[in-house]
Amino acid sequence: MSNVEKVDILLLGSGGREHALLVKLAESPRAGKLWVAPGNGGMLAMASQADCDQDSPEDVARFARENGIGLVVIGPEAPLVNGVADAVRAEGIPVFGPSGVAAQMEGSKKFAKEVMARAGVPTASYRSFTEQAPCEEYVRKLAGPCVVKADGLAAGKGVIVAQSTEQALEGVRECFGGNFGEAGSTVVVEEMLEGPECSLLALTDGTTLVPLATSQDHKRAYDGDLGPNTGGMGVYSPVPILLPGELEKMVDIEQRVIDQLRADGITYSGCLYGGFMLTKDGPKVLEFNARFGDPETQVVLPRMKGDLVEAFLACDAGTLDPSTIGWDDDWAVSVVLTSAGYPGHYEKGKVITGVDEANKMEGVTVYHAGTKLGEDGSLLTNGGRVLDVTAVADTFEAARNRAYQACDKIFFEGKTYRHDIGIKAIKGRQNL
Repeated sequence: MSNVEKVDILLLGSGGREHALLVKLAESPRAGKLWVAPGNGGMLAMASQADCDQDSPEDVARFARENGIGLVVIGPEAPLVNGVADAVRAEGIPVFGPSGVAAQMEGSKKFAKEVMARAGVPTASYRSFTEQAPCEEYVRKLAGPCVVKADGLAAGKGVIVAQSTEQALEGVRECFGGNFGEAGSTVVVEEMLEGPECSLLALTDGTTLVPLATSQDHKRAYDGDLGPNTGGMGVYSPVPILLPGELEKMVDIEQRVIDQLRADGITYSGCLYGGFMLTKDGPKVLEFNARFGDPETQVVLPRMKGDLVEAFLACDAGTLDPSTIGWDDDWAVSVVLTSAGYPGHYEKGKVITGVDEANKMEGVTVYHAGTKLGEDGSLLTNGGRVLDVTAVADTFEAARNRAYQACDKIFFEGKTYRHDIGIKAIKGRQNL
């Protein structure tokens, strides 16, 4: 018989990913009092705001200790790289999220590349640089498309996909010029991989790896995959364009990374998120992230069958059982509503209406990202990505139509979104 003892939970973060995690955690029979730090307008409607700084290991550990927290769930990457999980574990409190060293799989692209090389993982060839002149020289030698990446965390903005040498040089100058702060002090230059992308999130306790459902994000700001890269404009799950054997290869790659880290003396416990390019030579790793994806979480978790609290506690305890996670056959599509100007300059404080009406639609959940509550209780925009409008249905077309119908019910000044989320799934692999 499963344990039904309730545990109070502290969830760190304030985006759509965290709102989706909070909703799924709240469904568990084991969920006690829910705390969030800092949370957003939607999260604070169902949880209490914790008085702690999500990026401070000492502060999070103090709050968890003083408030009898039984599980800390770390949403964003910065607290992980800062070592928040280490500080909480040192208090003897279960935590979902890798240690600071393990989180270097996201915190340092050079670190991740070196682990992949030892594990024999297929990925883009690369070189890393700490000085601008030799980096520029290497880019000129490549004389063609490449990818320039700030080594550290740059809030999803430190990747320049350069189609020309001049674009690449501009990216190198951005990194070394301080546009991404300390994250750009080391720069990684990679070969350009070709093919459709696919995200695979997996839960792991450091030994066992349980893959979650596949998903495909849409990074570019405008329809037709045009415009600047963003944190994600929309996503769907599962990914129907996978060829036979590709999923198995992606799962094997992630397992090899976990095994390699363990061989290196690093236990990776939490979520490992692999971003893959489905090349003609098979799946190759674009990057790894050390946490749930955003907006991938918003379509993966609604389709998941299983107790998320139990699964997260098992990851921390080293007792993860693949049989505790299952999937329904539904499709999920999520459209991100953004503030005008995103990912560049945008205004905040615009009144949002229609969210309740959208949430009343069958199969629709609106996850809050950049929102806050005004002093009068009104819902206001408070970020670039404002809302994730997610719909679940028994066919892809129905889920997609439902998501866009729900988008039409929501209004705020400057509301912007892509109108072609999921078209790739309809076109099929041969037409991409």
